[in-house]
Amino acid sequence: MIEVVPSLWDGQGARLRLRPPRALTRRQFVMLFAALSGAMWVVAMLGWWGGNAFAPAFALLHSAIVAAALRALWRSGERSEDITIGPEVVEVNTPQAGAVFRAHPYWVRLSVEQDGERISLASSGKRVQVGNFLGPAERRELAGKLQDLLAAASGRNR
Repeated sequence: MIEVVPSLWDGQGARLRLRPPRALTRRQFVMLFAALSGAMWVVAMLGWWGGNAFAPAFALLHSAIVAAALRALWRSGERSEDITIGPEVVEVNTPQAGAVFRAHPYWVRLSVEQDGERISLASSGKRVQVGNFLGPAERRELAGKLQDLLAAASGRNR
C-alpha cells in the first residue's frame, strides 16, 4: 500500500509511506486461528476416542506450530518504509534501522530493473532498494510517483 502525504515544505515535496498489503485484520487472524485449531482439536478428540492416545499431544504441537506461523505472518506485515522527497533532501527511513538513505534530490537517480521488479535509489555510491514487499502493480505505481517527485524536487523535467 502506498500512502502519499503532500506539502511537507510549503507545498513542495511529499512523503510516501509504503506498507505491505494485509488481507486480514488482527481480529480475523485470531478467528482464523480459532477455526483451524478448533477443527484440529475436534479431529484429535475423535481420534483419542477411537483409541489413539497420542492424538491430543499432536494436536497441541500442531496448534503451537500454526500459532507461530500466523504470528510470523502478522509480524511480517508490520514492515514499512518512509520515503521523503523535498527540495533539499531525499530520505528513506525504516522503523527498524532509521534513516538508511539520505541525499540531495538533484543527485539521486531512480533505477527500475527487471521490468519494475526492483526499484532502487542511488547517490554518491550508496544504493537502497525500496518497495520490495509491494506487489508488481504497486511497484510500477511507486516507480512513476518517485520519478515525478524526484523530477519536481530537483527541477528536472521528466
